Amino acid sequence: MNRNVLITGASRGIGKSIAEAFAMQKDNLYLTCVNNVDMLKEYALELQETYGVQVQAFKCDSGNFDEVKDMFTRIKDIDVVVNNAGVAWIGLLTDMEVSDWKKVMNTNLDSLFCISKFAVPIMVKKHSGRIINISSVWGNVGASCEVAYSASKGGVNSFTRALAKELAPSGISVNAIACGVIDTDMNRLHLSEEDMQELTQEIPMDRLGSPKEVAELVIRITDAPSYMTGQIITIDGGWI
Repeated sequence: MNRNVLITGASRGIGKSIAEAFAMQKDNLYLTCVNNVDMLKEYALELQETYGVQVQAFKCDSGNFDEVKDMFTRIKDIDVVVNNAGVAWIGLLTDMEVSDWKKVMNTNLDSLFCISKFAVPIMVKKHSGRIINISSVWGNVGASCEVAYSASKGGVNSFTRALAKELAPSGISVNAIACGVIDTDMNRLHLSEEDMQELTQEIPMDRLGSPKEVAELVIRITDAPSYMTGQIITIDGGWI
């Protein structure tokens, strides 16, 4: 399709699968990450060689306004934005440091403002565009011992609904995907194998979701009628 697609947090997990899904659609990609830059650059070359698309990899903290501003000096056109970058913190709120709270909010929520600040004007000029924010079921209902993460994803959901109303007259749709338990490195970092097994037993589909399934949903949303906007779409195997 040769759309220009920006995906944050694309070096692994859900973001990596989303990048390949768009590459398979013959879309050109801008990919970001903070810590796994060499890995992301290698993946960008792999996608270019495999699918014949243009891929640029950026070391960019999407919650850092100055870094995002600098990145957009090299991005002249954008059709789709997928705000995927995210971090989690599990534990009692009273054990959380201020720095931990700020990191979660900066990565999960501030990043949406920073990216949208520069991507939206490009889309408005074209009177078209798609923004998809990767959220969580905890943004819908909240989770014990994940207060900051739940609050940040609740903010993502409200941000999505509000921006959708703001941009609807400009032909730009804004939607979010509320993920359940997806089999990613981030979840396995914070949850033990026993925790993962217990969660699996709670899910009616009796398995974790895969990053590929989230990526497939992202593609479906970008191809959906533009009249669908402001929606928080849940993918959780019937869990919540």
